[in-house]
Amino acid sequence: MFIDTSKNNGKDYIRLAESNRVQNEKGHKVARKTVVLNIGPLDKFDDGQPDYLVRLRKSFRAGEPLIPALQPYCAEERPREKYTFTFEEGNPDCIGTPKLYSHLFLERILEELGLRNLFSSYKGFTKIEYDVYGFAKLLIFGRLLNPASKIATVRQNEAYHEKLIKDFNPDNVCDTLGFIAAHKDKIIRRMNTSLVKKAHRRPEIIYYDVTNFYFEIPEPDDDELDEEGNVLEKGLRKMGVCKEERKLPIVQMGLFMDDKGVPIALESFPGNTLDHLTMLDALKKNIDGIDFTRFIMIGDRGICTYPNLLHLLDKDNGYIVAKSLLKSTAKEREWTYSEDEYEHKGTGFKYKSRIVDKKVTDENGVTRTINEKVVVYWSENFEKRSIAENKSFLEFIAKLIESPANFRVTAAQAKSLRKFFRKEVVNDKTGEVFNSADLKVLLDMDKIEQHRKSMGYYQIVTSELELGALEVIDKYHGLSRIEDQFRVMKGPLCTRPIFLRNPDHIAAHLLICMIALIMMRIIQNRIVESGLVPSAEEKGGAWTAGLPAERIQLALGKWMVDKMPNDYYRFLNTGDPDLKLLLDAFNISIPNKMYQRGELKSIKTGTQIFMQARPVVTSSQTPQTT
Repeated sequence: MFIDTSKNNGKDYIRLAESNRVQNEKGHKVARKTVVLNIGPLDKFDDGQPDYLVRLRKSFRAGEPLIPALQPYCAEERPREKYTFTFEEGNPDCIGTPKLYSHLFLERILEELGLRNLFSSYKGFTKIEYDVYGFAKLLIFGRLLNPASKIATVRQNEAYHEKLIKDFNPDNVCDTLGFIAAHKDKIIRRMNTSLVKKAHRRPEIIYYDVTNFYFEIPEPDDDELDEEGNVLEKGLRKMGVCKEERKLPIVQMGLFMDDKGVPIALESFPGNTLDHLTMLDALKKNIDGIDFTRFIMIGDRGICTYPNLLHLLDKDNGYIVAKSLLKSTAKEREWTYSEDEYEHKGTGFKYKSRIVDKKVTDENGVTRTINEKVVVYWSENFEKRSIAENKSFLEFIAKLIESPANFRVTAAQAKSLRKFFRKEVVNDKTGEVFNSADLKVLLDMDKIEQHRKSMGYYQIVTSELELGALEVIDKYHGLSRIEDQFRVMKGPLCTRPIFLRNPDHIAAHLLICMIALIMMRIIQNRIVESGLVPSAEEKGGAWTAGLPAERIQLALGKWMVDKMPNDYYRFLNTGDPDLKLLLDAFNISIPNKMYQRGELKSIKTGTQIFMQARPVVTSSQTPQTT
């Protein structure tokens, strides 16, 4: 038996129902729902606290119902059902064939993100004949549960309790990738609209960072040129600075993420695009049109260019970004290294800040003056780490200065030294170094000294003049969360290496991975919100994901059902600690019993993905009375 709801004249009523399998006139077994007890209108019992129906159902299953009239119907009050099965030799049921059930839970997340309705409506609008939503589910769930190639992912259709696609042509997977690419902006907009409405997303902070993914191909893509040699379209897979130090073509990806670690949007760029050149286009395409309240954009040194930052200011938003100390002016570095005004000196950490007037140029080449707060800090631990990371380089420089003619310089070493060469003696065409004995003359020792002196220091600039220096530093350090999401994409979700070649298919693949990441973060956030794991405060202020992505992936892969005779089913592995944590976080109760098909579906339909937030009454609002 289960708690059901119905409507009468537009009003919600609660009732107790049970589902049974009966034979219809054709001899087929079908599910029939029978009302056991009409309880009454929902508003008569609702205590005003969040998730009343969820709590009512959970209390009924636990034998302690919130409504006393339900007590006689609790499982503990009625005779336990007994199951008798007969197996005959040769019957396929003698050998278990467990199927994944977790996809029904994942379908609920997609529904709440608005993607089922979006895919269905656009399928009808475009008159697509194949099951585009089924293929999309296969590709997205495959990333979450068992990442593989696109063709191998399609073959996973048989692994699900309910096949995601009934009849299909495997070639339709490419059609689906094309559909996703063509509707990328609409898909991103629909998910964000749903998260604003259902998850009450109101990010005060948005993080932006760039990573890249490599392709195992021998040569980069050529640009498409016209007859006069002008570039019509740049190739996407290009040689660039690979984050994983692979000498392979890459594609750049810029990712926006909210202050709960949930991705907002992504944009892909040719692999040789510099990080700071990605942000402005990505902002205009993905963020400007979303109905967000004012936010502060946080980014690393790679995006600190004023056309980017002024665009944010013009949209009435703010920024907190790191700025390279070595690329600052001599006066800015002098102020940084001066001991004057530093606070917390002698503690292994010191900081100071000031507000400056700065002349900058916007994207249209117009010079403007802005007020900006500059925060610099020095950390002893940061300095030690920088020295350790540059140990071999510093030792190399010391030996070179002492005796430059005693060893040869490799091409890699010469390349790493170019930024320290004196401009007046560098060969601008080749930059080659032929004789190591001449290298000491070529080196600009002031640049090397500045590089060594900057170790341990960090510089942050912000539009938020009222924020304290420590608060600016703390908010900036939250940028590490987006790095965590990059690791999830490259780890459990296996976003790379990418074997696709069509640019639209590559864009669709990255979007599929982002959707999978959003779903992963929704699960992790719900686990944190459930209170079943230590909070960030309890962990000393460290950011927590609730449960690592790898363990969620394994737990979802263990959530299975096995079909028994007489159309009964049993769940597998629900006692697994990680799977139990996930189920408890979403208030999903799976008692120790056998299930019929209708009951399996009711678990999905009764699952609430987002916790309902109570409306906040501000001082300017007058509470309504009844």
